[in-house]
Amino acid sequence: MTSELLHPDRLFPAEPAVRQITREIYQSIQALPIISPHGHTEARWFAENKPFETPSALFITPDHYVFRMLYSQGIPMETLGVPDKFGDAERNSRKIWHLFAKHYPGLFRGTPTQLWIDHALYEVFGVSKTLNAASADQIYDAISDQLNKPTFLPRALFERFGIEVLATTESAIDSLQHHKHLNQSDWKQRIITTFRPDSVTNPEHPDFLQDIHKLSELTGQDTHNWHQYLEALSIRRRFFAESGATATDHGFPTPFTTVLSQAQCQRFLTQSLEGTLSAEEAELFRGHMLVEMARMSLQDGLVMQLHAGSLRNHNSLIFDRFGLDKGCDIPLPVNFVEGLMPLLNEVGNNPEFTLIVFTLDESTYSRELAPLAGHYPAMKLGPPWWFHDNPEGMLRYRQQTTETAGFYNTVGFNDDTRAFLSIPARHDVARRMDSRFLATLVCEHRITLEAAMETAHDLTYRLPKEAYKF
Repeated sequence: MTSELLHPDRLFPAEPAVRQITREIYQSIQALPIISPHGHTEARWFAENKPFETPSALFITPDHYVFRMLYSQGIPMETLGVPDKFGDAERNSRKIWHLFAKHYPGLFRGTPTQLWIDHALYEVFGVSKTLNAASADQIYDAISDQLNKPTFLPRALFERFGIEVLATTESAIDSLQHHKHLNQSDWKQRIITTFRPDSVTNPEHPDFLQDIHKLSELTGQDTHNWHQYLEALSIRRRFFAESGATATDHGFPTPFTTVLSQAQCQRFLTQSLEGTLSAEEAELFRGHMLVEMARMSLQDGLVMQLHAGSLRNHNSLIFDRFGLDKGCDIPLPVNFVEGLMPLLNEVGNNPEFTLIVFTLDESTYSRELAPLAGHYPAMKLGPPWWFHDNPEGMLRYRQQTTETAGFYNTVGFNDDTRAFLSIPARHDVARRMDSRFLATLVCEHRITLEAAMETAHDLTYRLPKEAYKF
């Protein structure tokens, strides 16, 4: 089948000699298993193994990369099937698909979203035509016809995609019932959880009070008491680890850390529960909690991830109506050098501890993050994230971090996605861009082709497995 969508040399350099080396490197890693150590797909999909409902529910409604861009053109989110807090949203899947298809050719042109969607349409569903208003119905029907087939059920697609391990992300109070079901099932593919405690460690989280109460119920600890509050978090971490988790994840606005006295901690905890904590005090509380989480990681061995540099829920109108995680996160300038200093001085020299840092503030790559990761044994650099997990962002990342941190203080790639079908596409883009970067080094006679092949394999497979203790 000839495709209008995917050229075999997409994203490769235009210069013939570099393109040829890129092709050789890429072909050596193209078929390696996918390691997906951080993301936001739902364990429920694989536990229930039911057909995905509609093309719109699969491609549009859960993907904030998609509806965020459409909203920027004045298209209401509810018309895309995104439910508000009252559950109101467009229900006609074909109508949603038509609206998306109408805007897809121009609005997403040149974006990574186009790469991911075109890849999924062609590689997963065999669609060879460009999605637009004229082809919308034909493509919708082609996808719909396949969704109920056994080969398109979530578990079958998981195996078809060549995923070796997939990590989801759940809050500290989640029951993990779907992970429990998977662990007890006859299906032996590896899907694990990740411990995300933000709603009980960030006093400014909208669910803080209700989730702290739930944390107390789940653990039998008095979460008004500082020592019992920490014990409650430790209990939940053990519960997640016993369910398969190898990592925690913390999404705070800044990487600020500090060490407070126990008296200060108790006072801030009490004020948090009373609703009298100031913004400055909330930052101090969060900063100390990152240190506490690092201390616990030294005890239980869970890898610690920190996502910083994102001002979340920037659009208060969207947040008030649709809630969390609706594409309104905006990159924020942050200071890793001073922010992480208390944490790194306490635990950063211990090679038994692993801190993987992500940022939306690209200006810190060469100035702060690469020098820090190039020194502290515990610190590793996460791959480009959110707005930067695109071809240009991946190149900038390698160009700005390799000279100081090298390749082996990074952890390969992770897709960090809610859109299941985009996982193979995202990993394919990362493999192509790493191959391109390495090929340039080969052609400049800075490394050998053999070294480039070895590095490409490590970035794709070995480093993420080692960093996340798989």
